[in-house]
Amino acid sequence: MAASGALTLAVLVPNSLAHAASYGTPTIALSASYLSGAVGATGDPVVDVTVTQSGADASALTVAASASSKSSVAGTGDVQVTGAGSSRRLTVSAHARGYTDLTIKVTGLGGKTATKTLHYAASAAVQNAADTRYFTGSSDASAAVDVGGGYVVVADDESNTLRLYDRSASGAPVKTWDFSSKLGVSKEIDIEGAARVGNTIYWTGSLGNNKDGEYKADRNTVFTTTVTGSGAATQLALGGSYKKLRDDLVAWDHSNGDRFGFTAATASGQVPKQIDGFNVEGLEFAPGSTSTAYIGFRAPLVPPANGGKALIVPVTNFDKVVGSGAKPVFGAAVQLDLGGLSIRDIRKNAADQYLIVAGSWAADDNSDPYAVYSWDGVAGHAPVKRADLPTSDPGGWEAVVDVPDLSQAGARAQFITDDGSADLYGDGTEAKDLSHTEWKKSRATWFTVTG
Repeated sequence: MAASGALTLAVLVPNSLAHAASYGTPTIALSASYLSGAVGATGDPVVDVTVTQSGADASALTVAASASSKSSVAGTGDVQVTGAGSSRRLTVSAHARGYTDLTIKVTGLGGKTATKTLHYAASAAVQNAADTRYFTGSSDASAAVDVGGGYVVVADDESNTLRLYDRSASGAPVKTWDFSSKLGVSKEIDIEGAARVGNTIYWTGSLGNNKDGEYKADRNTVFTTTVTGSGAATQLALGGSYKKLRDDLVAWDHSNGDRFGFTAATASGQVPKQIDGFNVEGLEFAPGSTSTAYIGFRAPLVPPANGGKALIVPVTNFDKVVGSGAKPVFGAAVQLDLGGLSIRDIRKNAADQYLIVAGSWAADDNSDPYAVYSWDGVAGHAPVKRADLPTSDPGGWEAVVDVPDLSQAGARAQFITDDGSADLYGDGTEAKDLSHTEWKKSRATWFTVTG
């Protein structure tokens, strides 16, 4: 009997080792190696995890965080993995602002493992966190246009890339477009304003000098894109363009006695963001019109002194200017009392109800006051202040996506910040200078704009 038992053991052990050896080393892949979240955020970005192991059913594999380089930011217990089979989904809940490297480990059959590193960055908690989402991949959001189906196209004033985002979720763009080569530009257009008419979106550069007071021709660009589809299926194609609107505005003002100081404001050495500067940030069409566009100025104020009014210059044939290169025809300038603030964005709905994002002409815009005004688009009619926008969190308010029915109580609108100069993660680095685009982001928050 003893000999028989020994023989049985000698047979079982090699068979067991052979079975274990039949399992390959697991594989693990992350849809992103860099991820940005926020303390107290709702709907933070997710990472898709794909795991496999030869010789094993993927449902038998486990995935979890096994280490964190800085658990005070987010520890292993703050990583949640859901799903089954080969496809899993990972989310991280942050405790504090900063960075941590998270080791994500897959454990397969036979005790075999594999790991990947997720480089995670968390920004600080903000007001209205439950109504806030983060559009990642860019930190310098400057204009936005709703394209239906819960999606928005967002422009960036540090690049010429247009990005399509899901308005309800934090995360990376689902599509991007860069028309630089087709537009014949090599530097940033400094896109600051946008307006949609039918399936045409008009985009304008700031038209001003750069921050060093230098003229850059590419900033004097207005162009259109044609929209097909909607929602996640949205597509954009380049339409027309025009590159002399700044020159035309300066000549128009000069012929009218330099009333607004455009000639002096565009001279070499003059920076755009000063009270008597030259800087366009708003674009929308006049009530009931598909041809007259309102050009909204961040600078100058009129007169250029504290308490001055915001300036709008109508272009009555804007569709032909951008569509076929026609010479602009300017209407009578409109001045709006926005409590000493200027125009950072202007948007209307189909009922010709306007919302204006009002902010300072100054460059230190992460703490200057911001407010939301409604208007009926009629020259001589006063805008009505609806709300102050919070300024204690990083970023300057730059865009309103669309305008709800302002006759309804409790109407909400989504506003977007430019976070380019913000220190999001507490290391002294401005967001626009971060080494990884996945860590760059702008904040989109819903606010109630009617009582």
